[in-house]
Amino acid sequence: MSHDGVGSRAVLRATAFLTAGALAVPLLTGCGSDEKASRPLAGQDIAQVTRDKVAEGGTVKWAVDALPETLNAYQADADAGTTRVAQAVLPSMFQPDANGRPAVNPAYLESAKVIETEPRQVVLYKLNQQAVWSDGREIGAADFVAQWRALSGKDSAYWTARNAGYDRIAKIERGASDLQVRVTFSRPYADWKSLFSPLYPKDVMGTPDAFNDGARRKLKTTAGPFRVDKVDTAAKDVVLTRNPRWWGQPAKLDKLVLHTVPRENRATALADGTVDVADIDAAEAGRIGAATGGTGAGSPLVGGGKTSAKKLRSWALAHGLESEKVAHAGQKKLRKAITRYLEEQEALRSFDVRKSLEPAYTQLALNGAGGLLADERVRRAVARALDRKELAKLVLTPLGLPAEPVGSHLALSGQAAYADNSGALGGQDTKEAQALLADAGWVAGGPVKAEKKADKAAGPESAKDEDEQSEGGKDGEYIVGEDDKNHDGESDDKNEHGDGSGRHLAQDGKQYSGQGGAPGAYAPKGTAAPAGAVNGPLAKDGQALNLRFVLPTGAGSETLNTVAGRISAMLEKVGIRTTVVKVPDESYFKDHIAAGDFDLALYSWPASAFPATDARPIFAKPAPAADGSVNVEQNYTRVGTDQVDQLFDQAASTLDEDESRDLIRKADTRIWAAAGSIPLYQRPQLVGVRKTLVNAGAFGFQTPVYEDMGFLKKGAKAAPSPSRS
Repeated sequence: MSHDGVGSRAVLRATAFLTAGALAVPLLTGCGSDEKASRPLAGQDIAQVTRDKVAEGGTVKWAVDALPETLNAYQADADAGTTRVAQAVLPSMFQPDANGRPAVNPAYLESAKVIETEPRQVVLYKLNQQAVWSDGREIGAADFVAQWRALSGKDSAYWTARNAGYDRIAKIERGASDLQVRVTFSRPYADWKSLFSPLYPKDVMGTPDAFNDGARRKLKTTAGPFRVDKVDTAAKDVVLTRNPRWWGQPAKLDKLVLHTVPRENRATALADGTVDVADIDAAEAGRIGAATGGTGAGSPLVGGGKTSAKKLRSWALAHGLESEKVAHAGQKKLRKAITRYLEEQEALRSFDVRKSLEPAYTQLALNGAGGLLADERVRRAVARALDRKELAKLVLTPLGLPAEPVGSHLALSGQAAYADNSGALGGQDTKEAQALLADAGWVAGGPVKAEKKADKAAGPESAKDEDEQSEGGKDGEYIVGEDDKNHDGESDDKNEHGDGSGRHLAQDGKQYSGQGGAPGAYAPKGTAAPAGAVNGPLAKDGQALNLRFVLPTGAGSETLNTVAGRISAMLEKVGIRTTVVKVPDESYFKDHIAAGDFDLALYSWPASAFPATDARPIFAKPAPAADGSVNVEQNYTRVGTDQVDQLFDQAASTLDEDESRDLIRKADTRIWAAAGSIPLYQRPQLVGVRKTLVNAGAFGFQTPVYEDMGFLKKGAKAAPSPSRS
């Protein structure tokens, strides 16, 4: 998981967003007749065309953040790259539709439905009779059995990341024919459609050794439109080629290459032809927009070299060239850097920005483990101080995307479980926030004891001495609202990264999981307090009300920092001060979020079609572990209740889809009321794509149709982008 977006569903449950049709017993399916389904706020933007308009052959190079450590999606170190490979080469019984709901995948299934509920739940899968593995063997019950046994949690020799759902299976057997698989559950399981997606062959799942090591850098047997040709660790490529045994429409492309490109290098990689498609941040999207729209500012390299270094430097900084490279550069280096930039801009005219909303949301996390935010009244005051609509507009309106705040922790607009339950906490209300703080004993102008050290955040990391803190400690922090110190907003951190338009979502982020935006996380020195702000700091028992706001640094973190700056100003208005601490990206989750070393933080979670299963560990009440520590699972806010846990368990154990949905919504209402996590906005999904590449781009909820990707035939035209129509 990353703070950008916590990646695919497989990664989320270890640490793809799936979907399904009405396949259960009739009495157990469907929404209530009076239920008006929500719709996705934005559709996909992929330059969609029919297959007859796509040329045969060619290679597409697709940027990924890192070479996957494993090709086994059920291992703990699986990432978004793992998921992308699995989508292209392996079976999935269900996959997400345009609304983020699970839909049967006809390439592998004719049908799947609950055929018995008493005495036990039985699901019957009827497989596509053409579905075969790349070695010629039919996909069948033996593969289902091997995956169940590997992921059931009963054999600790399998190094699995999760067993949710598989631990409820009692037996799997062949049906009336080889094309039927009967799965009998020991306990009812509402999210049965989440299982066997992806499905690995029995030679990967059959033994612990094969599971643990056999599919990390190679995958010999596959069953998708592509197969894994090689994992090139030197070139940092995963090379996929057409699967000759694929029974569906043949892939248009000869090759699909997943190539590692760091986020900060995406625009350059697109311009020099290293990749054809890449998730990008808002700044890079702006570059492509300027190039294709002909709105460049022209070249400063005129006059026979007479332009001064000062003017060149000013032009370079205004056009987003890296400040550390041009701040002290001489005229010769500046001219070289600007020349390179202008050449890239010319090349970027061959690309489009395709945009949608990612199936993930960014939240403000409030650490309730201890310290000031252990008091629910203070957490609720923080939430009531926020104008979530304004924060959504801040991020999404400049990108031309719908700016609606997210109303649920457990689903996004369009999904079956989505409902705006934010009313359980209430909207922005300065007076109510101040009343909550007063009720908690915080008063304006109270005496504040002098402290030798800055207040620490709640959680394990708060016990560290100053000299043990991660980089970004004193040099990377300042208190918003104080104007008697030097708040230059600069950090000594050398390592960088962040949230923004494109991923970490839960991945997942890693998530996620996109980035970008304007700089400005810090209020300039001497900035006046917002109108109507409380006079003087709030205090209680000699302690000032000051929260430690931990943020990542580096390329792509501009959006998070901008949002954090606006949040800090909103909190200042009700008397809550924040100490902003910027830390290296690589330590952000491990040393701060997961360790509990923060009061406030921004990171993202992906939406799942199966929240009863996938969201439970994110919001489960922390419980004592056998070794005396506290097991928080993925609940990094440390805020949870027994009632929420019970609602998740009930939702996962009913086969009435309406009832399960209602239980999920009740759980979400109580999560809102606890005020440990405040959903802000759905993450923007910005993708730079070569103009001639079709059926590729910003997919939204849906899984890519890999066999339809390719280059547009000469003379053919793609449908206009929904973001520009």
